[in-house]
Amino acid sequence: MSQPIRSALVSVYYKDRLAPLVALLQQHGVTIYSTGGTQQFIEEQGAAVTAVETLTGFPAVFGGRVKTLHPKVFGGILHRRHEASDLAEATQHDIPPIDLVIVDLYPFEETVASGAAEADVIEKIDIGGISLLRAAAKNFRDVLVVSSRDQYAAVTELLTRKGCTTDLEDRRHYAAAAFEATSNYDTHIFGYLNGSIKNEDAKIKNARVAIAGEQTNNQQPATTNQTPLRYGENPHQAGTFHGDLAALFDQLHGKQLSYNNLVDVDAAVLLMQEFDAAGPAACAILKHTNACGVAQADTLHQAYLSALSCDPVSAFGGVIIVNKPVDAATAEELGKLFFEVLIAPEFEADALPILQAKKNRILLRQKPVALPAKQVKTLLNGFIEQDFDRVVEGRADFKTVTESVPTADEVAALEFALKICKHTKSNTIVLARPGQLLASGVGQTSRVDALRQAIEKAGSFGFDLNGAVMASDAFFPFPDCVEIAGAAGIRAVVQPGGSIKDQDSIDASNRLGMAMVLTGVRHFKH
Repeated sequence: MSQPIRSALVSVYYKDRLAPLVALLQQHGVTIYSTGGTQQFIEEQGAAVTAVETLTGFPAVFGGRVKTLHPKVFGGILHRRHEASDLAEATQHDIPPIDLVIVDLYPFEETVASGAAEADVIEKIDIGGISLLRAAAKNFRDVLVVSSRDQYAAVTELLTRKGCTTDLEDRRHYAAAAFEATSNYDTHIFGYLNGSIKNEDAKIKNARVAIAGEQTNNQQPATTNQTPLRYGENPHQAGTFHGDLAALFDQLHGKQLSYNNLVDVDAAVLLMQEFDAAGPAACAILKHTNACGVAQADTLHQAYLSALSCDPVSAFGGVIIVNKPVDAATAEELGKLFFEVLIAPEFEADALPILQAKKNRILLRQKPVALPAKQVKTLLNGFIEQDFDRVVEGRADFKTVTESVPTADEVAALEFALKICKHTKSNTIVLARPGQLLASGVGQTSRVDALRQAIEKAGSFGFDLNGAVMASDAFFPFPDCVEIAGAAGIRAVVQPGGSIKDQDSIDASNRLGMAMVLTGVRHFKH
């Protein structure tokens, strides 16, 4: 059931990110009601706005504690458009309908965390805002509710796409998010007044519960930043991101990030952490969390071209990450490819217009923010937690076990290949030269199949494997992979070792004149 938005009530604490949504409402001639600082902000955007006091005929009182708590406001939100009696009463009392409610609650949790005095904390308990959210969410049959600034971009994209109308499922989705927000908010207030939120252990426990999606006493966990996604992994699945994306990225252009975008962005960020920003320019192209192209070079332009040459077919629609500012020359090349997301530490001024030529292309400027030390994942009726895999082996960790010793170039290539191997789905084999991925076999049930996949892929894109190196995420229980690799021209291998049959692979390497080094560290990635 599609509903046009003709009027909106906007009352927010934080004004950042709101301007594009206000501009869209103005463009569609939506009547906007607002209060105090929000009203002033909207007027500064050049949009027409009606003060809530004008609607209600009653001023804000008690230092602003009471502004929106009035029948004309709540009647406008709650009256049922399909009930003749409600419509008659609305007309009788001159109550105009309100089709959209945008509220960003007072920052209660942030005020507590700041160590503020109790009187200041109490003043940050939102009353009117909570009531507006609950009213709009209850009447989602007729009203769209926006309960967080983290939703502004998604709502702007939704309303742009649908001509400032919404469907029932859109409104139901945001209503659920609003009740989650109010539940979380009340949970934090209860915790403060009850004295139960006092230390970092409580915060850590809450974060773990939030990530795992665990419920206690049939209530949602108390999380603060939630971004509704267009949908989950597939269109029939709802999706929400729990976390502060704005702390990690500035989105400079493009549509709202999707669930799959975020999964690939996560994989890209973790992979690029292996490449020092102070070192050579690096570029990685990922598809379904696996790297289909990785390269290092003296310039970003060359690094991108080398990464793209690894597998230009898979690069289509992928996620790209670089460790240097994007310049105009690189932007020109990037502009020739259809990709979903580009992540960079910075974009030069003359590069941005080139990349912004495609309206849906997502451009993310990455901020230097530390990532969590733990990984948490739902599983069965609970969740599992582990340390992030922060280990990466270099030449100092390599133990040569063959008669042939790897050359300096081969050692550099082995280090490079191992960084990629660590971030590729098991079973995996990575083939490389210094500073360039040649091919990888990913997510195979057999390591032999992974190697054959990599060899075939390298050949299909014109790479000569003679003199290349191979990295494996786990040991070789049989010498078959070494023998297949040697026949393809591979000259050096890095693997963890640890099989009771390690010597069989070492002997095969010696017969073929190959070098093999062991690291003692396995990097499974399921």
